[in-house]
Order: sequence, then structure tokens, then C-alpha cells
Amino acid sequence: MMLKGLWLLIWVSFVHLAGLYIFIQGFLLSRLALPDTTECIDGSCTIPATYKRAVVLIIDGLRYDFIAPDPPHPPSPFHHDILTLPRELTAANRGKSFLFNAFSDPPTTTLQRIKGLTTGSLPTFVDMGSNFGASSILEDSIIQQLRAAGKKIAFMGDDTWTSVFPDSFAPNMSFPYDSFNVEDLHTVDEGVIRHLFPLLDSPDSWDFIIGHFLGVDHVGHRMGPDHPNMKAKLAQMNEVLSRAVDRLDEDTLLVLLGDHGMDRRGDHGGDGGLETSSGVWIYSKGPYLSDPRASLPAHLLEVRSFPGMTAEHRGIQQIDLVPSLTLLLGLPIPYNNLGTVIPELFWRDGTGGLYEQALELNAAQIKRYLDTYRNSSSGGELDSVWDDLQDEWDSIGATIDDERPVALKDFSRLALSTCRSLWAQFSVSLIVLGLALLAFGVVAPCALFIWLGRIKDGWEEPLDQLLMVCLRGLAGGCVMGVLTYFALSGILPEIDALNWSLFDAPLMSCIAVILFTRPSPSSALSLLKAVPIPLILHTLSFFSNSFILWEDHVVLYLLITSLVPVVLTGFRAPTSRLRRRIIGFSALFALCVRLMAISTVCREEQHPYCHVTFFSSASLPAPPTLVLALAIPVSVALPWIIRRFLIVSKSDHGLASLFLPWMLPAVLLAGNAYWLLEWIDSAGTLGSEWSPLLRGIRTLLARSAMGGALVGGLSLWWLIPLCIRIDSEAKKGQSGAQTNGEAKKTQVTVLGFANAFGSPYLIFWTVFLGLLFVVTQLTGQVVLSLATVALLAYLEVVDSVRDAKGLQAAFASAKPSVVLDLEKVSAPLEFSDMVPLYLLAIHTFHATGHQHTIPSIQWKAAFVLSSTIIYPFSPGTVALNTFGPQFLFCLAAPLLALWNFAPLPQPDASRVAVNSSVRTCLAVMVCFGTLLLGSSLSAAWLRRHLMVWKVFAPRFMSAAAQLVAVDLALLVGYGVGVLRNVRRVTEVFRGMS
Repeated sequence: MMLKGLWLLIWVSFVHLAGLYIFIQGFLLSRLALPDTTECIDGSCTIPATYKRAVVLIIDGLRYDFIAPDPPHPPSPFHHDILTLPRELTAANRGKSFLFNAFSDPPTTTLQRIKGLTTGSLPTFVDMGSNFGASSILEDSIIQQLRAAGKKIAFMGDDTWTSVFPDSFAPNMSFPYDSFNVEDLHTVDEGVIRHLFPLLDSPDSWDFIIGHFLGVDHVGHRMGPDHPNMKAKLAQMNEVLSRAVDRLDEDTLLVLLGDHGMDRRGDHGGDGGLETSSGVWIYSKGPYLSDPRASLPAHLLEVRSFPGMTAEHRGIQQIDLVPSLTLLLGLPIPYNNLGTVIPELFWRDGTGGLYEQALELNAAQIKRYLDTYRNSSSGGELDSVWDDLQDEWDSIGATIDDERPVALKDFSRLALSTCRSLWAQFSVSLIVLGLALLAFGVVAPCALFIWLGRIKDGWEEPLDQLLMVCLRGLAGGCVMGVLTYFALSGILPEIDALNWSLFDAPLMSCIAVILFTRPSPSSALSLLKAVPIPLILHTLSFFSNSFILWEDHVVLYLLITSLVPVVLTGFRAPTSRLRRRIIGFSALFALCVRLMAISTVCREEQHPYCHVTFFSSASLPAPPTLVLALAIPVSVALPWIIRRFLIVSKSDHGLASLFLPWMLPAVLLAGNAYWLLEWIDSAGTLGSEWSPLLRGIRTLLARSAMGGALVGGLSLWWLIPLCIRIDSEAKKGQSGAQTNGEAKKTQVTVLGFANAFGSPYLIFWTVFLGLLFVVTQLTGQVVLSLATVALLAYLEVVDSVRDAKGLQAAFASAKPSVVLDLEKVSAPLEFSDMVPLYLLAIHTFHATGHQHTIPSIQWKAAFVLSSTIIYPFSPGTVALNTFGPQFLFCLAAPLLALWNFAPLPQPDASRVAVNSSVRTCLAVMVCFGTLLLGSSLSAAWLRRHLMVWKVFAPRFMSAAAQLVAVDLALLVGYGVGVLRNVRRVTEVFRGMS
């Protein structure tokens, strides 16, 4: 029976994963990358080179306001103008020095920006996932054009470049450094400096230099843009730039840029104004880039506003650097480029003749790219806009000379905006199949939930039959999938045999399960009545971008509101004790939830109506002072509070008496110590000379805490049976064997008997609480402590409400005498009992410093176990930090079934515990499956919405990851926690009635 329940949960998880996989195949397809390369033997596709060489210096995360003359208002307390030297050169060498505010297309992750900076093409949303595992760039690029021209390329810095261009750099002039060690602020920069200047001193040995600095980006990630270390790092970069300018010769062009910006907290990855505004400075010591006597026409120049700045500044698209730089070097423009040449770099003769020639080549290249794309397998994506593009191109020939540059520029910008709207291709067929399977992944578990609630006796045979039905449905669906592929491959060629099998197999299995369980109309109606309004409202909110943007507030409201039926039951409870318990614990739950809500991290769209409290400020990712004071006391108090809840049922013995007073506090305090030392190290309180020692101590603490919790805690839980204590006492009696005229018998007292199932599972749960605690920052640790108390309070609320409902039913029955035995009248769990638990999981996700956005990912968690990226541990700790709250509080789902559930009579009690645990897991799967279905529907329906990649798609991806984490938690919770507990309880109480 027990293992069969596990197979049932595995089957539901498989349905979820299959539906999710098929939907993603249709919704998140990559942009089509054409393999064509621009070739021109006779030089007709380029212009004579203005420069022999170029130096491209990339300061990762260089936001425009770090170099702009007009800082934001109010200015950052540590704001520092990096380009003091170029500004002097600009005044003396007009026409040779240009400063731009460049728009970096999202996602603003380094790999995608390198692709854009070298190919001139656009990234896609799904490309962001490859940032940790870069693959070679196969498209035509400036690197490929340099190699084709026989140029020698030198590189130093971020090793992402050698991953995407593995064989492109001269062997003796390639110096890559690890790019993911965020805690190291200087090694990469010092390596770039060490190799850059010797090369600048010997210009005949190279043709193109790429130097990619990482210190500014790492300071931003770790400490924020307003930290004093940012000022020091920018000062270092200013010195590097001054030295580089001194060493330039007149045949070398210097380009300084940021691959992206950073938000107020120092992170990036999304599409916020601060993240997409990167600085670009271009300088020539030799030939003029623009005639200093000429005035460029204003209609050719675009301007951009930077958040908080008082004036607009000259703006470009970052990919505009690709056609501009290639033509300045006399190279063909890469084939997939969508950028437009920058006027200032070609306005030589005062009339713009060279600029017009460059524009002609640029527009012809873009038209050639569009024609090729139109004739490709994805050409249908251009159907709705092709006439406009063609009309714009045809209109160029009808323009007079003065208007021709404007027409050429307008065409290239129209092409860019059109292709930008085609970031992702959609397969509607796969989307529909995925949605259908996700819908059945909600309906089938609902049917199972109802069916398991109806079974009272003889579970073995029905479960055997049900599992056989599942297997037959899967097997029949696989065969049908292959047949469907051969039948429909001509009509739906984008769906292969694997996708058809992955669709038909779970679909047929779900239909078979629904038919087998045959939920009666009355039972289905009762479930519909029990489905809580908060779940429905939360799902419907995904169709509004405003509700998604403020989901943290929506969830808080729904969570508090979900207590209303519970409180009403408390007022109507038949005994004063139950009334006090229900109302008192509900108040404690609500208090903890409201205190958790004090911790906030704001989405960019929430400003200025949201204020960051998770950190000390929006731009300084350090813990608030109050959190620094509370962290250790809270960690000391939490194990004591957990034990106080167990004392109520006298379940604080056995395993609990060892784990709660000793092991759990050690793990929690080690987690505190790690992040306190990280704060001390980041703040530079003890000086940089202490950093290696502090790093070593932190690593040791984290590894000891997580290893101790996972290995020591689980081993202790596995070996020591239950949280009970058995006392025996010999007493005199009148029956039994006579000894000296007196009869003696033994009285056995079992302390912790009433909660024998629930208490050991709670200890099992706290092991994972310890793991999450270590990878969560200090404010999040306080939040997790409050969420734990809220969970315990809710367990008592549910237990008391079930007793109250059972008593009410007993009073209304024909046999009111049974009210004397609460164990016989406690009402069964309802579906609505699960909803506050799933809302608490999502609320904890928000309160621990997360939003459904890329920039809210706390990358510091990647370095908890080591100072460098180590696979799979670094991605694992980031995933645990991000989706650990959902994992943890859905892992607690079986507690609702096991809490204060007595283990007698055996074996019936164990069977009921298993049945109820499976039902709680199914209910939670339904809740998160419903959320995924709602977010998938909204993303699919609104896939052409302006906000799809900013709001709807990220929320869908977050819901998908949440469901995977939740399903994993429930499989671990039931397959390990519940089964082990039930077996131990059965062994101890076997034969007792």
C-alpha cells in the first residue's frame, strides 16, 4: 500500500513534466540563427579602412551614469566620474571623442551581450539559460570577419569569450580568467592589466585586442553600486584608461564600453532601464571620426533618457557598434547584423558622403538578411510585416539625395524593431498540446483525491487495479503516439514522434484514471464547493500584468483572507478549549505572516511605491541593522519554540530530545555565522588582508553545517525511532500471579503517543530547514524562522478545526455519546486545508528576497560552499536559495495528515496515515499545477503582448520551476519521510488494539 502511493505520486509528476516539456517546446523556441557569412572578394561590401587596429575594453556592468557628465539626482554618495580624462580630450579634440548611452537588449546577461556585440543580432529570452554553459557562436561575427581577413586577435579577461570563440584568438595572446568568482574583485582585472599594456607597447604584433574587466560587475553583485569599493574600482579603471590612451598610436581606435548596466542592487539580467543603459566611449588619437567644423543633422541622431537624469543624452543601440566597427576596420558587416552605423563615426567631409556610403552598405546587408530569413523555414513569422518592410525598402529609391540617409536609416531601424518582436518563435500546435496535458495534470489528481477519500477498507486490490490502469494507459499512449506521428507528420511536421508519444502516453493514462475512479457528480460537486476562492483568484490574476507585478501583495492578502473560514469555525466551536486554540493559533499565524511581509525586494516596475527592506537599501545589498541584531537570538529561539509545540503532545522525547537542543541550533548558528562573516568581509571592516581567512572560515562553516544537517541529521532521524518515551511501573493488584499474597502487574505509559506519526516527520522537515537556512541571507533567515512558527501554528489550527467539525457532526448525529472520544469524531482533511500552506510557501518565497524576475536571483548563494563556481554545487545552492521556500513548505504537506494522529488501532491507523498523506500530496500538486496551468495559459494567450517577455513569460518560467521543486519535495516527503515514519510506528505498536 505504501509504495503504491509513491508510484501514484510519481505518475502525477510525470504527467506534469511531460506537459511542461511539450509546452516549452512550443513556447520557448530559440531565434533562428542563419549560418550565412558575408563575403566580398572585390571589396564591394565594405569601405576603405580608417584604422589598422582597434582596442575594445569592456568594463562589465559599466552603467552609463558611471561615465556620464550628468549624474542621477539625487546622486549616489559614492558616484565617481570614470571618464575625467576623455572629457578633457573631448574638449580639445572635437570630432575624435564620443560618449554614448547605449541600449543593451535584454536579457542583460554577459553571454547574450557578447553575442550581440560580435554578431549584431538579438538575443532571445530562453538564451539566458545558457549563460552558465556557453556554447560556440556559429553565426557570422566581427571575430569571424577578422579571422577571414587574416587579422591577429588578442584577448584577456572573462573566459566566456574563449567558450564562445574557442579557436579564434592567437595562442600566445589569449589569457582567460574564471568569470564566475563574484567574490574575487581583482584577479581578473589585474590579469587584464598585466597582459594589456605589454601588447599596447608592441602594436605590430596584433590587430585587434579585447580586454574584458569584471571587477565593477563583481562589486555590484556582491556589495552594490553605492559601496565604497565601487568608487575604488572605478578609480582603478580610470587609471587603466589613462594609461591605455597614452600608449595608443594614431592607427588604433579605442572603444570603451559596458556589456550591460546594473540595477540599484548591483545585479542584472532583466530589462530594467538601469540594466539596459550601458556606457560607450569611442576615441581616436589619429584621424578625425567626424569633421569638427560640421554640425550633424539632428534628425539622424537619437537621444535616450537615463533614469533619474535631468537631460537627455546621445543614445545608440549597443549592436550599432558592430557595423560601425567593422566598416572602420575595412571589414564586411556580419550577415545577421541588425545594428545601424553611428553617424558621428563617418561624418568626415561635412556633407555626410562617407556616412551615406556606409549606410548604403548597412541597409543592403540588412535587406539581404531579411530576404534570407524570409526564405527560411521560419519565414512565415514575417508575413504580417513583410509588406511594410518591402514598402520601406522600395521608398529608398524614390528619395532625393538629401533625404536618402534618413530613408536608409529608417529602413534599418524598422527592420530592427520588426525582428525584435520576433525574439521567440511559437509553435501553436505544441502549445495547445502542452496546455491540454497540463489541464489533465490538474483534473486527474483531483479525481484521485476524491477517489482516495471514498476508500475505507480493502485498499490493496483497488490500488493494484489503478496502477495497472495507469501502466496500460501509458503503454497504449506510446503506441498511439507513434501512429499519430505517421498519420499527421505531413500536417504538423514540427511535432516529432517523441513529442507525440510524450503527449499521448500521459493523456491516455489520465483519461483511463479518470474513467476508473469515476467521480460521482455529487463528489465532484462537493470538491468544486470545497475549492477555495483564493486559489481561483490567484490563478486568474496571471492574466493581468498589474497583478503579477504586485503578486507579493496579492498573495499576502489572499493568505490572510484564507483564514476567514477557519476563524468562523473557531467562533462556532462546541468547546471553549477548541475556540481558544483555533482563534489563538490563527492570530499567531496571521501575526507571523504580517511580520514576514515587512521584508521586501522590489521589482523595477514597483518603484517608487515600494521600498526595499530585505537589504539595508535598494543599492546596498547588506543586511539591515535590525536583522544583524535579531539573527542570532532568533536562531537560538527557534529550536526552543519548535520543542514547545511538541511538548503540548509530550512528543519532545527520543529523537527530538537530541536533535532540537543540539544539532539544529548548531546548524542555524553556523548559517548565521557564515552570512555575518560575509557581511564583515564585504564591508571591508577588517581590511582586505583578512579576506582569505574569512573566506576559509565561511566555507568551513557552510560545508560543516550543510553536511552535518544532511548526513548527520538524516542519519540520526533514520536510526533513532520516534519521539516517544515509554515508562513502565509495577503496581499491586488483585489479579494475576500471587507473590507473597499480592498480585503485581506492570503499567506502561507512552509519552508522545498522540503525535507519534507527526513529531518524527517534523524533525525530518527541520533537517531541510537547516539546509535552506545556510544558503539564505540573514534577513531571509529571520523570515524562515517566522514562517516555521506560522507553519506550526497552522498545524494546530487544522487539527483543532477538524476536531471542532467532528464534534459538531457528532452532536448532530443520533449517537452523541461518541463525542467523548475525539479520535473517533475528528473530521477528514479537506482540499481547502492545503491552500494556506501553498500560499505560505509563495509568501515565504517573496519575503526571503525573491521576485519572479531574473535580477532578484541571489547569486551570492552560488559561493556558499566554495569561492569559485563548482558544478553541480554552485547551481544547486542558487536553486535551493531561490525555490527552497516552495520546496520546504510543500515538504510539510504530510504533516497536515500526520499531526496529532494517534497510531492505534494498528494496522488501520497506519493505513489511514498513508492514505491521508497521499491525499495531502495530491492536493498540493493540484494547487501548484493549477498555478502553472494559469500562468501557461496567460503566457500563451498573451504571447504577442508588449509585456510578454517582461512579465508573463518570467512568471510562467517561475511557476514551472516551482512545480518541479514542489513535486520533488512531495516525492521526498512521502517516499522517505512518511514511509519511514509509518514503518517505525507500525513496528513499535504492532499488535496493539
